[in-house]
Amino acid sequence: MTTMATAPAPGFEPPGVADFNLPPVFGEITKPVLLLVFSAIIIFAAFRFTVRKPALVPSKSQFLGESFHGIVRNSIARDMIGAEYLKFVPFLTALFAFLLVNNLFGIIPLIQFPTFSHPGVPYALAGLVWLLYNYLGIKRHGFAGYMRISTWPPDVPWWVRIILTPIEFISNILLRPVTLSLRLFGNMFAGHLLLLLFILGGQYMLFTADSITLKVMAPFAFAMGIVFTFFEAFVQVVQAYIFVMLTASYIGTSLVDHH
Repeated sequence: MTTMATAPAPGFEPPGVADFNLPPVFGEITKPVLLLVFSAIIIFAAFRFTVRKPALVPSKSQFLGESFHGIVRNSIARDMIGAEYLKFVPFLTALFAFLLVNNLFGIIPLIQFPTFSHPGVPYALAGLVWLLYNYLGIKRHGFAGYMRISTWPPDVPWWVRIILTPIEFISNILLRPVTLSLRLFGNMFAGHLLLLLFILGGQYMLFTADSITLKVMAPFAFAMGIVFTFFEAFVQVVQAYIFVMLTASYIGTSLVDHH
């Protein structure tokens, strides 16, 4: 009597770029687009809730909203922009909230996808920042004056300026939006990929692999996934803060009268 051999378990396919190419939810609308809209609704509702009954002695919700606003106003805008910081606080506060919510989507159950792990979204946001601070600089100094303070370092020999001016132009005018977006995208992409690796790897070892050793090690993979979830939450907050801080720094640089 012939016995049929058991087919070996399929090998583990590690997560990659394809896992970020999500199919449309309906029509041409994808999950990242829905998350962008959802984040805007969340932010509007949260701020509206905190100021629904403003009082001299703030409630807990009002205190949280004012504290969030105060972090942006005092720790970012005032330090980076200077005397004119107040008129940019609403934009920077909204930007920080938008970045923070979309980043934290990556660790929220049932969502578990950081919107900025898709490169087009941080590119668009960095492009908006680029347009803003260049517009402010040209409006304040004129085109020629803005180019001068952005690319013409003072108090250096003329022959050094010949070398530095192209470098300053590339760095301050061309590369800022690229580095701003790539920093955010790279961290969100890598962090989510790492979480996928541990969670999917643990699932494979526990339910698919034939090796007893791998099944025993599966809980450790899940545990590392939990550890890196907390680490990723920290990175998500830090990256939102850095993006807003650099935005404020670029705005402040475009408004000053010297390099």
